[in-house]
Amino acid sequence: MDQPQPPSELSSVQKNLLQSDALHEYILKTSVYPREHELLKGLREETNKKHPWSLMGAPPEEGLLLSMLLKFMNAKKTIEIGVFTGYSLLTTALALPKDGKVKEEELYDFAFVDADKPNYAEYHERLLKLVRVGGAIAYDNTLWMGTVAASEEESESLHPMLKLYRGPLVELNKSLAADPRIEISQVPIGDGVTICRRLY
Repeated sequence: MDQPQPPSELSSVQKNLLQSDALHEYILKTSVYPREHELLKGLREETNKKHPWSLMGAPPEEGLLLSMLLKFMNAKKTIEIGVFTGYSLLTTALALPKDGKVKEEELYDFAFVDADKPNYAEYHERLLKLVRVGGAIAYDNTLWMGTVAASEEESESLHPMLKLYRGPLVELNKSLAADPRIEISQVPIGDGVTICRRLY
């Protein structure tokens, strides 16, 4: 069965919220690509070459941020909800200590969510029971290619795929900001990553 192609309107979309493509290229060439693990580089390049939906993959600068976060936390037990070609999962696996595991276990140190956007709110409730107090949950795509800042009127003219997930992500962002069980940082990297630390 032939794989559906991404709409042509999305072919020029980049997960880059910086002021210019030149600044993004500078960051990639100066500090991201030189630090990217060779296995991650190979996976990223293969995905970009062969997968029509390669724009869905986690960008390498986000991978470096997640790797550093995991190491700061000394995370050993992690879970990932939603896997595209595995870049973020491989990032996690490479960042874990030798006794760390990406597995099913009762309480996790870290969770990464990059799945069906309308269910993020449901995943959040479940993960608050699965991630330990002091652990972290990271949600990908929370700025949804910048469309979360569009007005309702502007959102009417968005591509149907962008429009479809914009609403659930706007609601998620409001909900996370008001949730007293977590502290958050919404990081404008890639397509937006919101990192939540469980407080209780």
